[in-house]
Formats: sequence, C-alpha cells, structure tokens
Amino acid sequence: MVRHVSARIVVLASGSGSLLQSLIDAADAGTLDAQIVAVGSDTAGVVAIDRAAAAGIATFVEDPTAYPDRDEWNRAITARVLELDPDWIVSAGFMRILGPTFVDSFPRQIINTHPALLPAFPGAHAVRDALRYGVTVTGCTVHLVDHGVDTGPILAQVAVDVLPDDTEESLHERIKERERPLLVATLAQLIGEHA
Repeated sequence: MVRHVSARIVVLASGSGSLLQSLIDAADAGTLDAQIVAVGSDTAGVVAIDRAAAAGIATFVEDPTAYPDRDEWNRAITARVLELDPDWIVSAGFMRILGPTFVDSFPRQIINTHPALLPAFPGAHAVRDALRYGVTVTGCTVHLVDHGVDTGPILAQVAVDVLPDDTEESLHERIKERERPLLVATLAQLIGEHA
C-alpha cells in the first residue's frame, strides 16, 4: 500500500500571521493537504511565530540585522529553508524581498499574496496607494514569486470594492478577509495539480 504524503509547506511571515492561521486551520481541517513544517520570520517576537508555536509548528527567525549585508541574509535564509525540503514556500505577509539566491533555489515554488489587483499597486504600500489613486475597486492577488517586486505569474485574484469612507485600515481588513480563503484555495489547487 502506498502511503500518502501531504505537501511540505514553509510559511514566511513578518507580522500578525492571520494568513498563516488560515493555512494552519485549513491543514487541521483537512481541506488543505499540507503539513506546515516550519514558520520563519525576519523579526523575533511577532505574533505569527506565536501562532505557529501554539500549533506545534517549528519556527525560526533570520534577522537581517544579524548579517553584514542583504546577500549574506539571503544566503542564510536560503540555507535554512533548503534544510526543510519544502514543496511550497508561502510568503504570507513577509515584508522582505527574497533575493535571487532564494528565488533560484525554489523555482516556481514560492507563492506570495498581495493586497491589490496586480499589476496595479505593487510594493509595500498597495492599500495606501490604491486609496490615494482613487480607485473604486481593488482586491488581492496570489502569485508566484520571481526576481521582480510583485511581478511573478498571477495565479488568482479577487476584487474588493473601495467604500467612500474607507481608511487604509478598514480597506486592508476587508481585503484580508478575501485574501485568506483565496490563498488556501489557490494553494490547495496547486498541491492537487502536483500530487
């Protein structure tokens, strides 16, 4: 009898870990055929690490300030993730650009979420940029990571209306509400296609 092995996932997160929690919940519920083997961060003490620890998931922190330059940090985080032998890496609110060393080590295996309808509003301030531009519709995107900033192939998108009284915080929260299930569904589809 062939034993089924679920996909090995490494999640990278820099903040509260709400996207991570949606993956943990989906894996626990069996709706995501994956084992989250580790959660990594660039910052110690973030809630995402606490969420992972509470779920019994291994954690690691690679603080860029501990390295002389960005290239050294990229080599360190690449080596750390290579040891974990992941099928997929999910950048879930990870606020660092992964360098060529990392991206080339995991071709077409790194998934990112972004709080805008790419290619519109790439970068770290997508929600603020959308509001400043005055769009009436924005949303979220799940895409593969390449060497650019939010330029990789788009896997899935969901639109979110911008309300007249929206603040950056209120709009971002509504985007996150759509982003979480979109990430889970997209990752589940990728895992199914590569099973």
